[in-house]
Amino acid sequence: MRCCEKLFRSILFGLGLLLAAYTAQATDISVRGPQLVVNEDGYILAADFNINFNSRLEEAVNKGVVLYFAVDFELTRSRWYWFDEQVIRRNKTFQLSYHALTRQYRLSTGALHQSYNSLDEVLRVISRLRNWLVLEKGEIKNEQPYHAGLRMRLDLTQMPKTFQVSALSNKDWDLSSDWLRWTFTPVEVPPSSATPASGEVK
Repeated sequence: MRCCEKLFRSILFGLGLLLAAYTAQATDISVRGPQLVVNEDGYILAADFNINFNSRLEEAVNKGVVLYFAVDFELTRSRWYWFDEQVIRRNKTFQLSYHALTRQYRLSTGALHQSYNSLDEVLRVISRLRNWLVLEKGEIKNEQPYHAGLRMRLDLTQMPKTFQVSALSNKDWDLSSDWLRWTFTPVEVPPSSATPASGEVK
């Protein structure tokens, strides 16, 4: 009986290790320290990301494939009588490409473009999100609790259709973080100041 119990515990322990290893491999991006800070325009978001950029993606970029990293932010409010209400949904996209003639990597977001000499430099920039205005002044009510959520993902939908088919079936292209969620309560702050709002994740 004791032998069976030990065997059962060993099997459970082994399954636990396998599950942990699979989870670590499946989540190739993680979100750290999101912070909402109020200023005269509204609330700006800052956060850091750990990005495990695998060799398959590096090879693809160096061969001219353009990658799109999307950062998603959402704000919801609880309702006792129905599902949570989605108050705000924001998206920011980083476009990563390589130019063989100049041997430089290019990072674009909106109308901004910047060139870098190495892929590591580009990934460091993408992993440090700063000064993103996600909530404009007057969009939300003060002193009311909200649920904020943030994630980053490799957006395959912006790539050519013919390329999406092969990429979706290859786990090397499954690069995404889980949603990181926290409670956020906006407060009334004088226009001249800029301080973190309550409920930030550290």
